[in-house]
Amino acid sequence: MIFHTFTETKLRAFTERVFLTMGCPAADASLAADVLLKSDLRGIDSHGVARLTGYVRLWEKKRINATPNIKVVHETATTATVDGDGGLGLVVAPFAMKLAMEKAAIYGSGWIAVKNSNHFGIAGYHALLAVEQDMIGISMTNASPLVAPTYASERLLGTNPMCYAFPAGKYPPLIVDMATAAAANGKLEIAQRANQPIPEGWAQDKNGHATTNPNELKAGGSLLPLGSDKDHGSHKGYGLSATVDILSAVLSGANYGPWVPPFVAFLEPSANPVGEGIGHFFGAMRVDGFRPKEDFKNHLDNWIERFKNAATIDPDKKVIIPGEPEYEFEKERKISGIPLIDAVVNDLNELAEKLNIEKL
Repeated sequence: MIFHTFTETKLRAFTERVFLTMGCPAADASLAADVLLKSDLRGIDSHGVARLTGYVRLWEKKRINATPNIKVVHETATTATVDGDGGLGLVVAPFAMKLAMEKAAIYGSGWIAVKNSNHFGIAGYHALLAVEQDMIGISMTNASPLVAPTYASERLLGTNPMCYAFPAGKYPPLIVDMATAAAANGKLEIAQRANQPIPEGWAQDKNGHATTNPNELKAGGSLLPLGSDKDHGSHKGYGLSATVDILSAVLSGANYGPWVPPFVAFLEPSANPVGEGIGHFFGAMRVDGFRPKEDFKNHLDNWIERFKNAATIDPDKKVIIPGEPEYEFEKERKISGIPLIDAVVNDLNELAEKLNIEKL
């Protein structure tokens, strides 16, 4: 596999140009680029600039509004529902999380449901906004139906990621950022580009048989819930995914289950939608609403140290703290650059040629 390495600055400038060409205001283009670059910096390559062409195709099909009027349509002191007006989820989601933080600053916590949005990048980006203000951040979204519930052969749920982020003291924030499927679809896309098989337990074919072929989704197969099968706890992944779907969409008025619009532009949304767009859900809680924030941070540091020093089966392998690998990736890639595989670079350069902007 061939990799090309780019500086964060170069990729950021390229990404901003793409969003500007779509007609996004400068501030929105900068914010959207920041969300995608955060993903690449943190080693979550499936949700970074590799997704750019997907957003452009949706915009070309008029399924993304480059100049949305994002507004609150229902509100109490601590809760609200936001209508994203079909905008980039990369822009709608930070708007909603900041609203949750504003409410939390006054009342201790804030909870925001979002409808009429699109793919919002990595959940961790939005939850980390709260951590910067000594708050606990919660972020989740539903997604295109690619996952079959336990025992089903039908795709009814998305990979439906959820993230919980906690501010620590001397350690980096502890971030639990995960799909509720056995693997995110972006990982299959990476395997497809690299022409490599996927691990068993990630997907099944259209008849419900296990597969290691990353192209099986295109032939009617489905991703599996976290746990893969009932004997390994897939009902728990299914339950988590259902929770995300209900909080993100049933609560907000977005589409849920099999009605969620597909991220790929060549598939049309449902002709009979049950809501508006994709849905998200955000929460922010002030740590000092429960105890002095320094006490919490000191004890979370203690928690981290105890787990990092746990006895392990293999002495060469230490217990990993949630968010730790991504933090290390970010430190390294800010210095050494961001690697992109050949297929992604070619894809982005074809996009640049189509949009008449400078190539990478």
